[in-house]
Amino acid sequence: MKTAAVNRAADICDLAPGYIRAIAPYEPGKPISELAREFGLDPNGIIKLASNENPLGVSPLAMQAMRQALADVARYPDGNGFELKQALSQHYGVETSQIVLGNGSNDVLELAARSFLTPGLEAIYSQHAFAVYPLATQAVGATGVEVPAHDFAHDLGAMLRAVSPRTRLMFIANPNNPTGTLIHSADLHAFIRALPPDVIVVLDEAYNEYLPAELKADSVGWLREFPNLIITRTFSKAYGLAGLRVGYAFAHAGVADLMNRVRQPFNVNSISLAAATAGLDDREFVRHSFELNQSGMRRITQGLTQLGLTYIPSFGNFVSFKVGDANAVFQQLLKRGVIVRPIASYGMPDYLRVSTGLEAENERFLEALGQSLSA
Repeated sequence: MKTAAVNRAADICDLAPGYIRAIAPYEPGKPISELAREFGLDPNGIIKLASNENPLGVSPLAMQAMRQALADVARYPDGNGFELKQALSQHYGVETSQIVLGNGSNDVLELAARSFLTPGLEAIYSQHAFAVYPLATQAVGATGVEVPAHDFAHDLGAMLRAVSPRTRLMFIANPNNPTGTLIHSADLHAFIRALPPDVIVVLDEAYNEYLPAELKADSVGWLREFPNLIITRTFSKAYGLAGLRVGYAFAHAGVADLMNRVRQPFNVNSISLAAATAGLDDREFVRHSFELNQSGMRRITQGLTQLGLTYIPSFGNFVSFKVGDANAVFQQLLKRGVIVRPIASYGMPDYLRVSTGLEAENERFLEALGQSLSA
C-alpha cells in the first residue's frame, strides 16, 4: 500500500509543468544554527560572512519603529504601503504610482518576470549573475539566455547581440553578485539606449548604497527617458533589514501598475513596512555602513593578497576569491566556525565569496583562511 501511495504521489507531481519540475531550488547561505548543530560548535563563537548582510545590524530608527508596530500585528498591513511609498517618493523624487513594493527584491524580480514573460519568450542575463534571474524566468515557462561574461563582468556587446524577436526582459545587476563587478554609468546608459524599446531592462541595484557617489548612475533619472526600465533595490543590505524582506522597484507608472496587478496582497508585512520607512531616514546609519564596508574591503583584499590569493575587485559588500579546491577550503573554514559562500553554482567552482564584517570578524576570517589553506 505504501508503494502504491508513493507512486500516486509521483504521478501527481508529473502533472506540474516540466519547467517547474526542472527548477533547481535556490541555495541560501548556511545558517549559524545549522553549523552549530553539525559540528557541535558554540553558536556565539561562529561568524557568518556568507550572505552579504550588514554586520552593524539594524538601524536604531528602524528598531524603534518595529517595536512600536508590534502593537498592531493583529491587523493586516497597509496593502498599498502608503507611508513607505511616500517616503521613497520624497527620498528619490519619483511618483508613488511608479513604485512597487516586494517581499525582498527577489519578489520584485519575480513580479517583473510574471508581468512580461510567457512560454515562448526569452530573458537575457549574464553568466555569473544573480541566481534568481534564471529561476524567475524558468518559473513562468520562459527561456533563459545566459551570455558568457567577460572577465567575470557583463559583456554588454554580447548581450546586445543576443537580443532576438523573442527577447522580452534583460536582467542586469550593477554591482553584480557574486562577482562584485560594476558597469560604468555611461556604458550602461548607452546600452539601454541601444536596446529595442520592447525589451525591458530590469536593473538590479541591490548594492547601490555601497557605491561612492561618483560611481552611482543616475538610474532613477533615466526613468524619464526609458519607459522600458525597471530599477530594483532592497533594504536587506546597507539598511540591515535582511530578515524582514523588503524590496522595491521604480518603473514607468504603467509598468508599475502591471506589476502591482500580479503582486500578492499584503506581500510586505506591517513590521517590515514600519522598519523600512524609518530606516530610509537613517542616513547616519547608512553612512556608517558604507564607511565600515570600505575599510573592511581594504583589509580583506589586503589579507587575501598576503595569502597569495587572487580576487575579483568588488564594488559590493563582498569579494570573491580563488582558492583552487573551494569546497575543501569551505569545509575547513566551517570547522573553524567561519561561514563563507561557495559559488560553484554560479559557474565558479574554484572561488569562495566572503562578505565584509566587523573589524574583528574580518581578522578572524583571514586567520581561519590561512589555517584552512595549510590544513
